[in-house]
Amino acid sequence: MTARPATPPPFRAAILTGASRGLGAALARALAARGTRVLLVGRAAPALDAVVAAIRAAGGDAHAFAADIADKHRTHAIAAAAEALVGPVDLLVHNASTLGPLPLRPLFDLACEDLSDVLETNLVGPFRLTRVVAGGMALRGRGTVLHISSDAATNAYPGWGAYGVSKAAQDHLARSFAADAEAAGARVRFLSVDPGEMDTRMHDDAIPGLSDAERAALGHPDTVAQRILATLDVAAPVAALPSDAVRA
Repeated sequence: MTARPATPPPFRAAILTGASRGLGAALARALAARGTRVLLVGRAAPALDAVVAAIRAAGGDAHAFAADIADKHRTHAIAAAAEALVGPVDLLVHNASTLGPLPLRPLFDLACEDLSDVLETNLVGPFRLTRVVAGGMALRGRGTVLHISSDAATNAYPGWGAYGVSKAAQDHLARSFAADAEAAGARVRFLSVDPGEMDTRMHDDAIPGLSDAERAALGHPDTVAQRILATLDVAAPVAALPSDAVRA
């Protein structure tokens, strides 16, 4: 069993969406190893339970809550579960994301409903959950909201239109929340971080058929998670960073 940290963790309680695999799961493991109580949110309950079990086996405090961030009726349930299971949240990580229909296709061939679905998961869902959670952070004078972005937010790639649009909007959502927080004197940070290309299922879905050499060049989620936490350790008290400003 892993020993608990001797000093209080930088974050006491965290919500992580999209935490059943990939970077979300890696961040949950890394935070729990630091002593943070973590609530893992995702659509796949069995996968969430497996990650939680592994964290607990290593001595961490973790809980699973199955929910779709795009479902507006689950927003308050996520926040309530966090309050009950891990306590007042001082870190909210928006990692849940969707590429849209696969294989990736030009915007010309994308149905309006498909674009709407991508925006609900990558933009509107995070907006709703932030509104519910960040208010408590502001009242307590402590909190960080982290958006996992992409270089597709600043660079246009063929076939990546829906995803890129959603991530560009999410970056600006972080900047806008930060501006409002600063104007109100609220001590809540809003950050947007580009993790770079990683060896994840989402990357496989987007770009199938990689060679072994191409896969070896991708970042490992656990390594990237540590870099992101290092970024959070030094980020300004209130900040909204474009995805190309902080690359993990």
